[in-house]
Amino acid sequence: MRIATFNVQNLRLRHSQDGDILSGARDRDEPVVESAAAYAVDTIDRRLTAEILRRADADIVALQEVFDQETLDYFHERFLLPCGAAAYPHRICLPGNDGRGFDVALMSRTEPDEVANHAALTVAEVGLDVLPGRDPGEPVFRRDCLSARFGSLTVFVCHFKAPYPDPDIAWFVRRQEALAVRWLIERRFADPRGASWMVLGDLNEPAEEPRGERAVAPLLTDFAVDLTQRVAPERRWSYHMEETGIYSRPDALLASPALASAFPDAKPFYLREGLGHDTPRFSGERLAGVGYRRPHASDHAALAIDLEGLA
Repeated sequence: MRIATFNVQNLRLRHSQDGDILSGARDRDEPVVESAAAYAVDTIDRRLTAEILRRADADIVALQEVFDQETLDYFHERFLLPCGAAAYPHRICLPGNDGRGFDVALMSRTEPDEVANHAALTVAEVGLDVLPGRDPGEPVFRRDCLSARFGSLTVFVCHFKAPYPDPDIAWFVRRQEALAVRWLIERRFADPRGASWMVLGDLNEPAEEPRGERAVAPLLTDFAVDLTQRVAPERRWSYHMEETGIYSRPDALLASPALASAFPDAKPFYLREGLGHDTPRFSGERLAGVGYRRPHASDHAALAIDLEGLA
């Protein structure tokens, strides 16, 4: 079984006077330009996004920054299948807490035995500390934690708080999210270390944490195994910010100790072919059509791992 995670950078279906079109892989602070030239770049972006997923060829794909179910289905039918990817008959994108509408999503080739979202889970329910002036009844996840079980394996798809505008507060929020994911796992399994589960997604870890300790530490240490640690340090990155030149590793594959032990030789791999030429550390061949900053598949690389024999 191959499992992947990919932040597809603001994938949204827009209905315009010229018809339906997917927004390009660009940040939401960029103005929406209604023009044929802008639509052409948007379309190339999404063809590149689809090509990365075709190359990943994963059985289970965790996605971040998908606007809604309609967007996911449109992308699958109009972009992913036409580029030659095998179909994903099971596609899930449930409403989360992002006020702008971008959620986590899941695509799979086998039907999940069960699916649940936890967007409504509150800080108080988990029993966490509350920032001064904040409501303990507010959701703990800034987007969601989408869980799905496939036979013996359960996956938890996450997208944690970005490390801005206030890095210190953002660290605290990510720490709450990490504690909440651990809480969900501990409630689900009598023996979490011996169970078979993975946490997938964009944990939004910056290159340097403002408090020194990783905000996601509660998910690690004695609890889960960071599978990207099996990759050489100089290759352990999936995101580049051109403005600062900093490379970071926000995208994660965390496995339970039992699952990691069952696949000691499984090593994650990154698909960076869709990154723009503004990411010079990647010296490999890029997909046809990739530009300096855009067109590109996303501002993130996809991350995948093979767990041979897992059913």
